[in-house]
Amino acid sequence: MNKIKLTLAATGLNNTDNPGPGIPVIRGIRESNAFDLRVIGLAYETLEPGIYMEDMVDKVYIIPYPSEGTEALIQRIEAINSIEKIDVLIPNFDAELFTFMKAEEKLVAMGIRTFLPTIEQFEERHKSNLPDFGKKYNIKVPESKPILNHSDIKSIKDDFEYPVMVKGKFYDAWVAYNEEQVRIYFNKISAKWGLPVIIQEFVKGTEVNVIALGDGKGNTIGAVPMRKQYITDKGKAWGGITLDAPEMLELTDHIIKSTQWKGGMELELIRTSKNELFVIEINPRIPAWVYLAVGAGQNLPEALVKLALGQKVEPYSKYDIGKMFVRYSWDMIVDLKKFEQISTEGEI
Repeated sequence: MNKIKLTLAATGLNNTDNPGPGIPVIRGIRESNAFDLRVIGLAYETLEPGIYMEDMVDKVYIIPYPSEGTEALIQRIEAINSIEKIDVLIPNFDAELFTFMKAEEKLVAMGIRTFLPTIEQFEERHKSNLPDFGKKYNIKVPESKPILNHSDIKSIKDDFEYPVMVKGKFYDAWVAYNEEQVRIYFNKISAKWGLPVIIQEFVKGTEVNVIALGDGKGNTIGAVPMRKQYITDKGKAWGGITLDAPEMLELTDHIIKSTQWKGGMELELIRTSKNELFVIEINPRIPAWVYLAVGAGQNLPEALVKLALGQKVEPYSKYDIGKMFVRYSWDMIVDLKKFEQISTEGEI
């Protein structure tokens, strides 16, 4: 089989206790037999571990945070592309997706392809819009509302029973049992991620998740359900197992078909004691536990790249049930010169 020569750029190299999806996404694509691959890592911080993983990335560039504006980020991508000739770019953070979606035409003009949700798809599944999303597509979701200041906190008891979930618009979620705890988490989340902060009804049950890939035409290219077996204090899965869960796959197919979802997604679900499934979050990109799907027989990162290249991709029909992943820490020994180079020159 002739391999496709591919220069891939990916963000999300922070493979820490709050891991980004970049390294497992790259790992899946490296394991594909379809590509003659060169990987360009795009990092925001000089201590992102992926920078120093030479078996994963061939070259790394520091890029500006999306908060510095679309223009600054795209100018940097343009400069990198003039050297590297990027074919496909995979952004892996919620906070950067809007910037890359907005710049899609500019990226295409540079010869860079992405496979991202539309801005409408991205906006309507926001945590603050989830109740409307649930009504529109006939799915069960917890009640929620955005709050913008401390004075809104007093009225929470009029609409919700404690405990409630306090969530950031991009990341972070805490259970609050009283008004004082809401204030603490409101301050913490708003300082980190900005406003609004989302108050969400607490649904009691077991958290389960689905990773999926939609082709933008209503078809599910792949989907793998799992249950977290070990969760860190940041709420991240440090171990998980694939499930035999046809009802979770049916829900995923329904959402992808109804929304015509384009790109990767993660559904965060609560299964109640009555076996009802509530959608508590829809993350609009591939999650950090994606390598479990690869190990279970669905190489979704590879499929995403093929879709970005305009290739026809046949949907996966099965996955291995009872496959587990367990994360672990690994100390890399890095020459100080590498750190100095990435810090001073912005590339390595």
